[in-house]
Amino acid sequence: MTFVIGSACVDVTDRACVDECPVDCIYIGSRSAYVHPDECIDCSACEPVCPVEAILPADDVPDTEAEFIADNARFFHEPLPGRSDALGAPGGARKTGEIGVDTLFIAGYEAS
Repeated sequence: MTFVIGSACVDVTDRACVDECPVDCIYIGSRSAYVHPDECIDCSACEPVCPVEAILPADDVPDTEAEFIADNARFFHEPLPGRSDALGAPGGARKTGEIGVDTLFIAGYEAS
């Protein structure tokens, strides 16, 4: 199991989760943050510091947010807009810095 960042994070700029993550597995797009499913160690340190409660264990994501599970993985395993390759496992968000683009799903997502 890994943690997933859902719809409540879209267009939120608070990044307390990034600062709290001991393995540096939360990457920043343009409108949302993403948990790397292979780098996350399931420690749950990010979950309680999220001011909008957008971070959940994948097994606890409600059906209405199920697309966010696949989309979090898609951010790393498929090329993002403007890139010819997938991010893969870069080994830490601080090393890559903000990615600055999102998946097509998040780019077109209507935040409430």
